[in-house]
Amino acid sequence: MKALYTNRFRKSYHFAPARVQKDFEKQIRCLLKDLRHPSLHAKKYNEAHNIWQARVNRDWRFYFVIKDDMYYCIDIMQHPK
Repeated sequence: MKALYTNRFRKSYHFAPARVQKDFEKQIRCLLKDLRHPSLHAKKYNEAHNIWQARVNRDWRFYFVIKDDMYYCIDIMQHPK
Protein backbone atom coordinates (compact mmCIF):
# COMPACT_ATOMS: atom_id res chain seq x y z
CA MET A 1 0.00 0.00 0.00
CA LYS A 2 1.02 3.60 -0.60
CA ALA A 3 -0.22 6.94 0.70
CA LEU A 4 -1.14 10.01 -1.31
CA TYR A 5 -2.04 13.38 0.19
CA THR A 6 -4.71 15.72 -1.11
CA ASN A 7 -4.15 19.47 -1.21
CA ARG A 8 -6.63 19.83 1.64
CA PHE A 9 -4.61 17.37 3.72
CA ARG A 10 -1.32 19.13 2.93
CA LYS A 11 -2.75 22.48 4.00
CA SER A 12 -4.16 21.09 7.27
CA TYR A 13 -0.89 19.26 7.96
CA HIS A 14 1.11 22.44 7.33
CA PHE A 15 -0.86 24.33 9.98
CA ALA A 16 -0.85 21.47 12.51
CA PRO A 17 1.56 21.75 15.45
CA ALA A 18 5.01 20.21 14.99
CA ARG A 19 4.22 17.50 17.55
CA VAL A 20 1.12 16.47 15.60
CA GLN A 21 3.14 16.33 12.39
CA LYS A 22 5.70 14.09 14.06
CA ASP A 23 3.00 11.83 15.51
CA PHE A 24 1.31 11.61 12.11
CA GLU A 25 4.54 10.47 10.45
CA LYS A 26 4.73 7.60 12.94
CA GLN A 27 1.07 6.70 12.45
CA ILE A 28 1.19 6.74 8.65
CA ARG A 29 4.05 4.23 8.79
CA CYS A 30 1.84 2.02 10.98
CA LEU A 31 -1.04 2.39 8.53
CA LEU A 32 1.13 1.41 5.58
CA LYS A 33 2.15 -1.76 7.42
CA ASP A 34 -1.23 -2.72 8.91
CA LEU A 35 -4.64 -1.02 8.79
CA ARG A 36 -5.51 -2.84 12.03
CA HIS A 37 -2.48 -1.63 13.97
CA PRO A 38 -3.72 -1.08 17.55
CA SER A 39 -2.41 2.48 17.91
CA LEU A 40 -4.45 3.67 14.91
CA HIS A 41 -7.91 2.73 16.16
CA ALA A 42 -8.88 2.90 12.46
CA LYS A 43 -12.59 2.74 11.73
CA LYS A 44 -15.08 3.68 9.05
CA TYR A 45 -16.10 7.29 9.55
CA ASN A 46 -18.49 7.70 6.61
CA GLU A 47 -19.72 4.46 5.06
CA ALA A 48 -21.42 6.16 2.09
CA HIS A 49 -18.19 7.84 0.96
CA ASN A 50 -15.83 5.11 2.19
CA ILE A 51 -14.02 7.56 4.48
CA TRP A 52 -11.94 6.13 7.30
CA GLN A 53 -10.70 7.80 10.47
CA ALA A 54 -7.51 6.96 12.38
CA ARG A 55 -5.82 8.33 15.45
CA VAL A 56 -2.79 10.60 15.21
CA ASN A 57 -2.68 11.04 18.98
CA ARG A 58 -5.22 11.49 21.76
CA ASP A 59 -6.48 14.80 20.37
CA TRP A 60 -5.99 14.58 16.59
CA ARG A 61 -7.37 12.34 13.82
CA PHE A 62 -6.64 11.88 10.16
CA TYR A 63 -9.13 10.88 7.50
CA PHE A 64 -8.48 8.78 4.42
CA VAL A 65 -10.08 6.81 1.62
CA ILE A 66 -8.89 3.40 0.50
CA LYS A 67 -8.91 2.82 -3.24
CA ASP A 68 -7.08 -0.06 -4.89
CA ASP A 69 -3.62 -0.15 -3.27
CA MET A 70 -3.65 3.49 -2.09
CA TYR A 71 -4.55 5.38 1.03
CA TYR A 72 -5.71 8.86 -0.01
CA CYS A 73 -5.23 11.06 3.05
CA ILE A 74 -7.88 13.77 2.82
CA ASP A 75 -7.62 15.69 6.10
CA ILE A 76 -6.05 15.91 9.53
CA MET A 77 -7.72 17.80 12.37
CA GLN A 78 -8.34 18.06 16.07
CA HIS A 79 -10.78 15.47 17.29
CA PRO A 80 -14.03 17.09 18.42
CA LYS A 81 -14.91 15.96 21.92
